[in-house]
Amino acid sequence: MSNDIKGKLHLRGDEGYEQARVGRIFNARKPDRYPAAVLEVADIDDVVAGVLLAAANGWQVSVRSGGHSWAAWSLHDDALLLDLAALNDITYDEATGIVSAGPATRGATELAPYLTAVGRAIPGGHCATVGIGGYLLQGGQGWNGRAKGWAAEHVVAVDVVTASGELLRCDAEQNADLHWAARGAGPGFPAVVVRFHIQTYAKPPVMWHDTWAFSLDDGEEIVHWLHDILPTLDRTVEPVLAATRLPDVPLYDGVEHPGTVLLLHTTCLGDSDEAVRELLSVLDSCPIKGRELGRVTAPTSFAEENEAQMGQNPEGHRYAVDCAWSNADADTLAPLLLDVWRSLDTTHSFSIWYGWHPVRPLPDMAFSVEGNVYVATYLIYTDPADDEKYRTRVHEQTAAIAASGGVGVYLGDTDFTRRPDRFLTDENFLRLQAVRAARDPKGRIASYLVDAPERLNVHA
Repeated sequence: MSNDIKGKLHLRGDEGYEQARVGRIFNARKPDRYPAAVLEVADIDDVVAGVLLAAANGWQVSVRSGGHSWAAWSLHDDALLLDLAALNDITYDEATGIVSAGPATRGATELAPYLTAVGRAIPGGHCATVGIGGYLLQGGQGWNGRAKGWAAEHVVAVDVVTASGELLRCDAEQNADLHWAARGAGPGFPAVVVRFHIQTYAKPPVMWHDTWAFSLDDGEEIVHWLHDILPTLDRTVEPVLAATRLPDVPLYDGVEHPGTVLLLHTTCLGDSDEAVRELLSVLDSCPIKGRELGRVTAPTSFAEENEAQMGQNPEGHRYAVDCAWSNADADTLAPLLLDVWRSLDTTHSFSIWYGWHPVRPLPDMAFSVEGNVYVATYLIYTDPADDEKYRTRVHEQTAAIAASGGVGVYLGDTDFTRRPDRFLTDENFLRLQAVRAARDPKGRIASYLVDAPERLNVHA
């Protein structure tokens, strides 16, 4: 069967295997998990051939599109790793507004510019170099998400290769169970997605940001204020409060950088500068206005925002990451956040409070857990000797938040090898298990990496 493969097949022990195993993993903290082989596919036919090759050798199949995946979901011992880097072509149907793209297409550096050129958009991811495969499968938390919903909601069809090597189109009318699962199952999806078909929307012509810098000492008051105003904000207004140590934050002349800054970065899209600025003006109600360390309000764009995200998420660094959806009130949440924020001790480490405030039922898709605010912490460092320190810290601090009003996690910022938590409702988790059993009864397609299987989707 390997004679039918046009791409590069690297068996364990071959020259080039190690680069194929971990060369495209964003996190410099590379796990000690070793596939039996890595297939760098050339096209969709190679995906089919790879699945059949795995079956012939008794291997599982794992998949890499190319994202941040802090736990490196794609690395499974003794599996065949399908690296889909070559599947990154894009087409657009002007009549329907549907864009079709391969799973390795990079959301911000490839797909977003392509759509901008035709005046369209999707709720694209915040980190520029992430492939859309894992992003969409996990739900897709992106720009304009409060107004337009999860990116997965816009996936109208997927083309997949099943565990038996069959190429299928999956949408609301055919193979609907796989279409349902593809929107939220993440690495538990029981097939290999080789193409996404995504409904776009007309890109708003105007985007602004309003960015304030505050002292950590004002953190509790800011969190209380944000919890108060969040339900009143227009859905196009997206507030993120980030604790960051980066030096290039907006500070007034003469203000000394305090080490860690609370950066309230709010974006808004709309039809005109006047309309967007009016929507952002609600932030002028900030009760400590006048005590800020700096403030900038200005036009921005997806490209500029993504460039800033790349500065906050540098390549070649080690990452320990965890997250929690929280419905806790500000009295409960603020002290826990400050514990996290005060402990940040490297230049690039940061932690966010992201105001979400769900107001509608989710569509019928696997993705099913969200909360009032999203809390995520990214500890970023360079010394391998610090791995255990930072992994322990991020998971213990996030567990404290999860235990006090937490409702679950978003798959995109998790590491279940250290702290599993609920990511689907109980009903949807059972439904996904049934889809997996029906579509992949032999467990050929690798699933979630979790420290104890009995803890999968159990709220901590």
